[in-house]
This record gives sequence, structure tokens and C-alpha cells, in this order.
Amino acid sequence: MLPEIYNNHLTTYLKKREYLIMLIMVQLVQIYRKVRLEELADYFPSPILFESRRKKLKRFLEMPCLTIEGIWIPIIKSWLKGSFNPGTVLHIAIDRTQWKLINILMVSVVIDNRGIPLYFELLDHKGNSDFDTQKSILSRVLPLLREYKTVVLGDREFCSVELAKWLNGQKNISYSLRLKKSTYIEVEKELWLTLKTLGLLPGMSLFYQGGKVTKMKGFSGSNIVEKWKKKYRGIETEEAWFIMTNLKTIDETIDAYKKRFGIEEMFRDFKKGGYDLERTKLTGHRLISLIILITLAHSMATFSGKIIKEKGLSIGCG
Repeated sequence: MLPEIYNNHLTTYLKKREYLIMLIMVQLVQIYRKVRLEELADYFPSPILFESRRKKLKRFLEMPCLTIEGIWIPIIKSWLKGSFNPGTVLHIAIDRTQWKLINILMVSVVIDNRGIPLYFELLDHKGNSDFDTQKSILSRVLPLLREYKTVVLGDREFCSVELAKWLNGQKNISYSLRLKKSTYIEVEKELWLTLKTLGLLPGMSLFYQGGKVTKMKGFSGSNIVEKWKKKYRGIETEEAWFIMTNLKTIDETIDAYKKRFGIEEMFRDFKKGGYDLERTKLTGHRLISLIILITLAHSMATFSGKIIKEKGLSIGCG
């Protein structure tokens, strides 16, 4: 049986037969952590022949109603509403993962160091996303979070001045976007230096308030935080972090950016570290449907872990 907030939505959104197949598929993904169509068909509890089961599941994954907006958004909205008060700070990470011809752009909310998908898109090209694509997916996500204070986190693929400017114009939105070390900033009037030439050493941190970023664009709406972690047990961090942000302090910025790694942990769960998504041969809408199934299974496990952790902490405090 699925959790109540899942059941409440899916039993009304799907027909009974569709819901039962969905229920079985999510349970199979949870139990076996396999998502290749042939493996799911092999495990699917039906007396019909294997090939008939495979075709049945293939048709299920082709159903037009299996969309993020239809299946997942109502569930995650309900969960957020029941878990966080209005005004709570939520951290969302935007990132991309790619294998073979598959290229996925995803936005997740980071809960207890794990990303939970909010929205994703299959890109029709290899390589990095551009500002228009990033703006498009964030424009779908941010309205879902208007009751909260949202911090957008992104690595060096998402450090464009255009994105920072756009985020600056959104209500209740903060951001921490990692800059490339080749980025120019204005350290004094008409004095432009690349971040890598500023002389930062392990253990040092710097804060530039309202500094201009890039010679060509001249954007001055952000602060620049630079931090290079000191050696720990003789091990030196390979390079410094340079972060463009509208947060107010070094510590706040660094603490926020650290949460970005929750989406990398989530991708690891989805791929070889968990459900082995890379082994699927599905594409297009079938792949979207499969990722939605994984999202349901993964989020249920994450939410259960959060409840157990909270109960454990409350028992310990009592």
C-alpha cells in the first residue's frame, strides 16, 4: 500500500486498473531496484506469458496521463504543505545528468542531504543547458514554492549572469551559484581580475559585496564568496569555491551551497548506486514514465527515513 498522500491523489487521478498496475510497478522498483523493462516484466505477478507482460508494461508506460504535472506535482505539493510552515527556507538544486543519448535536466528540493525531484525535462541535445532552458524549468518549479523562502543552488553550468539577474528579480528567491575560476570580477574600479588570480590559499575566505561579475556583462547585483577549505588530516582540498550569491554572509552562502550535493546523491540513487536507470533502453515518454515511477519509490524511501530519523531524535531527547 502506498502512503496516504500518494493514494489520495493517485486513486482519483488514475482509473482503477491503471492504479493497480502503478501500485505493483512502484513496489517492484522498491523491492528489486531494477528498472529495465524486461526485468520488470519478469517480476510482474501475472499468469500471462513473459512477452505479453512486457507488452502490457510497455503500453502502461506509454499512457498519456503519466506526466510529472499529473502524477507527481500534486503529491510533492501536498507533502511540502504538510511538512513545512509558510516562510520556511527550502533549498532547491538544479543539475543535469547524461548517459549515451539521454540528457536530463532536473530540479530537486534537498531534504536531509538527499534531493527529491520537483521537475525534470529530457533535453533534445547532448551537453550543457542554456539560460533559456534553465529559466523555463525553474519557471515551472518556483511557483510551487511561493509560500516558502527558496534558495536556488547550481554548479558551474548554472553560473550565467543572465540566470543570476533573473533570479534576483524573483520574489523570496535567493541563490548560490558556483562560478568558474576563469570568471572576471571587478576588485576595484576598472580593475578586473580572474578569480583564480586573487591569491586565495587553503584556509582563506573572502567576501566581495555587490561586486561586478564578467567584463562583458558587468552584472553588479550579486555578492561573491570565495572559500578554500583548510587542510584536514594532511589532505588538501583540490580547489577553492567561488560562489555568486545574494545571501548576506560567507557562512550562510557556504552552508547553502553544500546542500547542492544532495542532488548528486539523488542521481547516484537513481543510477548505478541504486535503481540502475542507465541500463534502461527506454526513451521519450516511456523514459519519463519510468523516472516518475523511480521518483515515487525513491521519495517514499526518503520520506520514511526522515520520519524514522525524527522519531529517533525525539525519543533521544525525551
